Amino acid sequence: MARIPRQVIAGYPYHVIQRGHNRQQVFVDDVDRREFLGWLKEAAEVHGLAIHAYVLMDNHVHLLCTPAQGDSLARTVQAVGRRYVRRFNRRHGRSGTLWEGRFRSSLVEADRYLLACQRYIESNPVRAGMVEGVADWPWSSHRHHIGVAVDPLVRSHPTIFALGNTPFERESAYRKLFDESVLQSDQDWLRQRLINGKPTASTDFQRQLEVTHTLRLIRPPVGRPRKT
Repeated sequence: MARIPRQVIAGYPYHVIQRGHNRQQVFVDDVDRREFLGWLKEAAEVHGLAIHAYVLMDNHVHLLCTPAQGDSLARTVQAVGRRYVRRFNRRHGRSGTLWEGRFRSSLVEADRYLLACQRYIESNPVRAGMVEGVADWPWSSHRHHIGVAVDPLVRSHPTIFALGNTPFERESAYRKLFDESVLQSDQDWLRQRLINGKPTASTDFQRQLEVTHTLRLIRPPVGRPRKT
């Protein structure tokens, strides 16, 4: 069966996940993680992809990013993926594939869901029981957003600047977003939108995109139309 073409609209943020093949480990140690982030930064700059948030887990990677062109996302992921696999296999004495086929992505309605996606991404290590606090995991964008560290990979989305007039106000407001737990139903909804490749967006927003970009985002009802 032919693959469905990936619909990527330049200038809109996307939530992305790339898993290891059969959910195998893709990062063995911190050397792997540092090299991956360095190559991701290089590829993103070359291909025009702004990285707003990320997290490196043991067997998968989450990104929140905005492509400058329609092919920026795919070119960046493919470039860093191929380069990393060659280095990973050589360093760890293995061969063969490392990633699980194509990455999955979901267009994000920024005004409504971007901060929720960032919170979902950066909270992954806590949900997985790897650390107690979000800031305890060094391999994510969270420390950058709360002002604990400066991450050269991260380019904050304009939505972040609505949190306050100064860096201190924005960092404080961002830290408070993580004070309360997220409803399980909200987490499940974000995960399903990503896994199924559907926009993390309201119906009205999707309909607007269908008109302005000539896309099919909302599936029509199944079966014959009702008689009028």
